[in-house]
Amino acid sequence: METGIDFVQSLQSDMSVNILACLNDPADVVHAGSVSRLWHHFVITNGLSKQLCLRRFPQLSRIARITEPDWITTEEANGVGSNNTSWDILKRDHNVYASLLQAITTLNSSQSECIGYAVSASSTDRFPSESIVNTLTTRDRYLNRPSYWSSKGHADPDASETLIYKLKADLCVITEINVQPFEAYFQTGEPIYSAKSVRFRLGHPKISYENDILQVPQEQPADDKFIWTYTSEVYPMVQENRLQQFKLPEPVLCIGGYLQIELLGRVQRQQGDDLFYICVCHVKALGRPLCPAFDIEILDPSGKFMLRYNPEVFRWMLQSFSEDSNMSPVSSEEEVVEHVGLMGFLVGDYHPGIEVMEWDDDDEMDDPVQPY
Repeated sequence: METGIDFVQSLQSDMSVNILACLNDPADVVHAGSVSRLWHHFVITNGLSKQLCLRRFPQLSRIARITEPDWITTEEANGVGSNNTSWDILKRDHNVYASLLQAITTLNSSQSECIGYAVSASSTDRFPSESIVNTLTTRDRYLNRPSYWSSKGHADPDASETLIYKLKADLCVITEINVQPFEAYFQTGEPIYSAKSVRFRLGHPKISYENDILQVPQEQPADDKFIWTYTSEVYPMVQENRLQQFKLPEPVLCIGGYLQIELLGRVQRQQGDDLFYICVCHVKALGRPLCPAFDIEILDPSGKFMLRYNPEVFRWMLQSFSEDSNMSPVSSEEEVVEHVGLMGFLVGDYHPGIEVMEWDDDDEMDDPVQPY
């Protein structure tokens, strides 16, 4: 710095890229692009915000194309040549990836319940009274009746079960999943029907099954209708009647909007038939939906997808986030809408207030970019 030598100008391009690729904070990438006109051009041309995005969330490598309102691509123009130059595309991609990182980093500080509705369970003992949809209420009884999901009984204590849920958006950041086993307070000894351990998967429906997945909880399993792009480690459960918290090592970007909870092994026999059961009374997935500023469309069976970005909505989201920053980090959703059994399922989705940020990028500016 004392010599005033600009390493971006003095070093070979690949060496400068390697140096700037060490930046781990999206704000630092934007600040680097604000140093000078040369650095601004260098950061955008070498796609540094995209590189950082892919390092943090490798599943974004499946983005096939990006769309924005009023942005006409060659495909969308039905063969008519696009007026967008290569520089325009690079600049657009820089803004989109930087904004996506900013959304994930900023909005993640205020988490909410991300489950929209229940899809299916691998088995249900008494449908619909013991349906998976009962896991969306925070209470273990409603109108003096037990409220929980129960598997069918099994002689094998290692038999597993799965629960599948639709998240509130097709693009969500998930940080933590909570599961509460059910304590059968109406049975002798009040046994707790927990699983031995639990594992989580996130993904999207297979294209051939997209229209077959109904917004009504299914009695039959639906695991074969999905492609799971993320699988967590196995977490041990304890046989206790409490909401057990399973925090993921890193925030996970769910592309496709579906969560599978795999309940591995059984610990409790039912006295009446001497079979093992798993029962769950409540499930939560904490994180943040990124819609409507960001949305996706799966394009082919390989999982390649189109990312839709709306900068105006993004600015509104971040502004709302700033205004609500004094609110509790986790919204008390039960105060807004109570999921109560099958009737509760009919209640429309609730999306707590989410907030927005602007990414100013003007290649012709005389002053540095002000990213925040």
